[in-house]
Amino acid sequence: MSGPPDGPEQHDPDASASTTATDFARRLAGDWMSPSGLGLLGVYLIGSLAHGGFSRRYSDIDIALVARAGLAAPALDHLRRDAAARSAEWGPRISLFWADRNFSVGRFPPLDRVDFVDNAVTLAERERVRPPRPTLTEIRDYLRGPPFAGWAERARAFAAEATLAPHDRKAFLRALLYPARLCFSWTTGRMGGNDEAVAFLQAQRLTGLDVDLIARALACRRAAADPDALFAARDALPRQIEACEAFIHG
Repeated sequence: MSGPPDGPEQHDPDASASTTATDFARRLAGDWMSPSGLGLLGVYLIGSLAHGGFSRRYSDIDIALVARAGLAAPALDHLRRDAAARSAEWGPRISLFWADRNFSVGRFPPLDRVDFVDNAVTLAERERVRPPRPTLTEIRDYLRGPPFAGWAERARAFAAEATLAPHDRKAFLRALLYPARLCFSWTTGRMGGNDEAVAFLQAQRLTGLDVDLIARALACRRAAADPDALFAARDALPRQIEACEAFIHG
């Protein structure tokens, strides 16, 4: 006797949003590559749309631009305004990374260059240019600098706040998840999604780090929910900073 028929296929809202966001980015890329004086050699997706884990609510659309001689601030502002004018939903979520053909100028930190080398999705390309893959030493030097200091400052600020403002929900959730991303990239030299990073951290169980809190933040992100219920745990953030400091200096 045959079993019961399969139920209806489960709808994945993050997958649907990923497809829509990618289509939007592809349309932008096609127009931006048209003769416009920008000198673009290629337009690519990096970030969660490239390596996985895109959140319909919390992810940015990370677009990498490679130009012959780099891009001036007015040109970048024009591209951002163009994206915002085309879509009130997706345009403001565009985050631009850029470099000249030698990757000697621009906004392209080492970890994002790793993501570009390993995972970039080509949206439009006139000439294929790739930078050398940053070494693990370069990645660690980068991570222990401004990224760590910026996260620690934001995390301490959240720990001192009495309430969570609605416009800070995304930043607060990122502050909770950052230790997983830090430890994953520090150890592997790769850019991974939040799911991969948290799974890595759960297998490591680093001393002093509240991994369960990080896993709860991941569940909130997956559900595209408000992180307000996690705000009561903000007093754990200074201890998370201390544990991460011990990890990167140990």
